[in-house]
Amino acid sequence: MEVGKGGVAGAYKWEILVVFRGASVLTLDAKGRMAMPAKYRDQLMVSCNGRLIITVDRDRCLLLYPLPAWEEIEFQLTQLPGLDQHVRRLLRNLMGSSEELELDAQGRIRLPPALREFANLEKRVALVGLGRKFELWNEETWVEQRDAWFKDSESQELNAALATLPL
Repeated sequence: MEVGKGGVAGAYKWEILVVFRGASVLTLDAKGRMAMPAKYRDQLMVSCNGRLIITVDRDRCLLLYPLPAWEEIEFQLTQLPGLDQHVRRLLRNLMGSSEELELDAQGRIRLPPALREFANLEKRVALVGLGRKFELWNEETWVEQRDAWFKDSESQELNAALATLPL
């Protein structure tokens, strides 16, 4: 983990550069709480004091951001032209559905009922690390989507985009 100066328009003074990667299948308890995998807990406590933002995604999953990463996005969103109907729709969905969460002493977060319902999150969920954020999926939906994306990966458009990567 590396510490560096960062921030957007003075939103915060320090940013811890972290990367989240990999997928984990987790269980929600009866209260809708999810224990964050141990490998992320320390990073989240250092980088954002355990404060996270959760919101909806157009793929019917949830997006989970450390607060500083979300503040950057939020700042950029508020700079978009407010008279554009597509921008307003995006703001309503992303910002209007967002809620702040905090890791509890056991490293858990409680997912808001409305957001659990939106993403059809029941007992088992998939937490997918995507760099500076996580996606949170219904486990069955995640497996179905992942398999479909692998099958669809033969498209010319995707192959052209990946051709420049040293994979």
